[in-house]
Amino acid sequence: MIDEQAQQAYFNYMRPEMVSFLPNEYAKILEVGCNVGNFRQYVSKPCEYWGVEPFEQAAEVAKTRLNKVLIGFYNEVENKIPDNYFDLVIANDVIEHMEQPWNFLRSIKKKMTEDAKIVLSIPNFRYYENIKEILAEKDWKYKDCGILDITHLRFFTEKSIIRLLLENGFEIEKMQGINPVKVRKRHLPLYWLFKCFWGKDIEFVQFGVRAKIK
Repeated sequence: MIDEQAQQAYFNYMRPEMVSFLPNEYAKILEVGCNVGNFRQYVSKPCEYWGVEPFEQAAEVAKTRLNKVLIGFYNEVENKIPDNYFDLVIANDVIEHMEQPWNFLRSIKKKMTEDAKIVLSIPNFRYYENIKEILAEKDWKYKDCGILDITHLRFFTEKSIIRLLLENGFEIEKMQGINPVKVRKRHLPLYWLFKCFWGKDIEFVQFGVRAKIK
């Protein structure tokens, strides 16, 4: 059970940084984890827009914004989703909550048309603040949100995201870091040391990805 403040933050969650990953053409969209349907406002072209949302209160709001909303986790409602139907699937901050995200990717391919795209945002475990906590502070503490969100079941790096998609039949069209770190001035020396030795990927909270079926 999430408290009222966390619930309100969840309902108000917007993802404008993911708009640049959308393809130019689409007609039938499936958004897994659609929340209250906020992302619909960023889709500029006329389309049929479906959502999947496990939280009933959020799903009821989404029903007023989307064409069809299925209430439940993806694996609970996948049989209600037509095969070979959607030319765009959106799954922002979703697969890290799944016990077996590879099963989701294999299943969702069946729901997509041959030339369809999938757009995902996925947390970056190598994010600077997370690495600093583990290495410098010698801690691993689950939180209400962020990389170590208490509801996260899987953790990813840039390399493991690429591997997960390739091994499950997808080809990446676009991938880049999103939501870069804002480092306090007194922490800059440590940040630049980390970035110099471990790479620029530590700068980003998440990676945005657009992929197609191989």
